[in-house]
Amino acid sequence: MERKHYLDNIRWVTVLLVLFYHVIYFYNAKGVFGGIGGFYEDQPWDAIMSMLYPWFMMLLFLVAGISSRYALDKLSHKEFIKTRTRKLLVPATIGLLVFQWMVGYFNTHVAGTDVLAAVPQPVKFLLWGLPSGIGPLWFIQDLWLFSLLLVLIRVIEKDKLYDRIGRFFQGDNLGKSIALVVIGYFLVWAGAQSTISHPNPESLDGLWNLYRPFAYLVPFLLGYFVFSHDNVQDRIAKMHLPLLTLALAAGVYFTIVMYGKNDTDPIVLQGWLCNLFAWFAMLAMLGCFKAWFDRTNRFATYMTKSSFGVYVLHYLVVASLGYMMKNYTSLAPWMQYIILFVAVMTIPFLLNEIIKRIPFIRWCVLGMKKSS
Repeated sequence: MERKHYLDNIRWVTVLLVLFYHVIYFYNAKGVFGGIGGFYEDQPWDAIMSMLYPWFMMLLFLVAGISSRYALDKLSHKEFIKTRTRKLLVPATIGLLVFQWMVGYFNTHVAGTDVLAAVPQPVKFLLWGLPSGIGPLWFIQDLWLFSLLLVLIRVIEKDKLYDRIGRFFQGDNLGKSIALVVIGYFLVWAGAQSTISHPNPESLDGLWNLYRPFAYLVPFLLGYFVFSHDNVQDRIAKMHLPLLTLALAAGVYFTIVMYGKNDTDPIVLQGWLCNLFAWFAMLAMLGCFKAWFDRTNRFATYMTKSSFGVYVLHYLVVASLGYMMKNYTSLAPWMQYIILFVAVMTIPFLLNEIIKRIPFIRWCVLGMKKSS
């Protein structure tokens, strides 16, 4: 099957948006957990978080679902699990103690806690790696679990549901296109209801709301069962301009409603507006990239190969440099934003190029097998 370049382009562009989001997030004044805090009580640029947060991780899961279908067309279940375990589980477990413990070190300092002050150094190191060092790697942990579940589903349903969905969307019927948009929205909204509305800070509720397994499993399965069909992708591409219009309208309204508020609040994530924006944004990205960016060049090819490593490595730059600038320099806020933005858009690429050339370490941190 011919490679679908637009899916590769969605993936690396979305990763760059994640990097940009984390620059704004780290200094946010909206009360979003994990940041070091804002410079001012009111920061209009924090609204960028509302424009991105509802949809960009869901989109990565949806694209991962599509890619999983294509991978399983070529790999056996055993090969698929083996590949996903190396690529996803190894960096999200062993990699925590080889590299991500540094993220955990700075995360504990960002939190301003001295809870670990009296803990022996070896134990402290383990705690920096797990759980403090997980950071954005919750995404690949979720994705590994979803991959295992997908294999189980395939064994049970034997492509019957997949084939029925493909047959349903044959032809050029407007009613079926509308059904795709409407039913898909309700499925995404239903998945979001698994978020715990009022998490108990003394329990694992917060961890559940971080991983949001059902909220992200729904787009992953939609990607596999629905959007991996060529006729569905073509439908979305034909509707790309109306979908883009709807996504922009929903996004502007959501951003206005959420101005100055915590858009990661579970109540918000369960809401109809948040999920409507997320769904339209995912569809618009799929449709627009299919219509406009289904091609590649040397830069896009490099970004496609590097985006996973950059995602895995980038948060150390955010946490370390962001923390040190705010606590140990008198730089103006705008300079700190610019420096952190430039750093996070360059240093992770350099780290990726270095680490992927170091035997064994590249396997631990990036899930890369020994190169030929």
